[in-house]
Amino acid sequence: MKVIVLYRPRSEHRAMVDEFIRQYQRLYPESKLDVVDVDSRDGTAIAQTYAIVSYPAVMVMRDDGNVVEIWQGDTELPKVEDVRYYAAPPV
Repeated sequence: MKVIVLYRPRSEHRAMVDEFIRQYQRLYPESKLDVVDVDSRDGTAIAQTYAIVSYPAVMVMRDDGNVVEIWQGDTELPKVEDVRYYAAPPV
């Protein structure tokens, strides 16, 4: 599983996204978090592939590319615990 955070670093959401990233990495240091600028080549491809139209967006996906959950365009990001719930390997 991997978690992707897709946002525009030069936007009003930057502080909120930076705080989410800090919290997630502090609570779950063993989990990989990919942070992608939506305006980069990779960011544009991800947004188009998964029909993400609102930012910031947080996506949990399986290693095979299937999406488990997406949160996008809210005034608040999801709780880090909720993201981890979907991203945790099955027991």
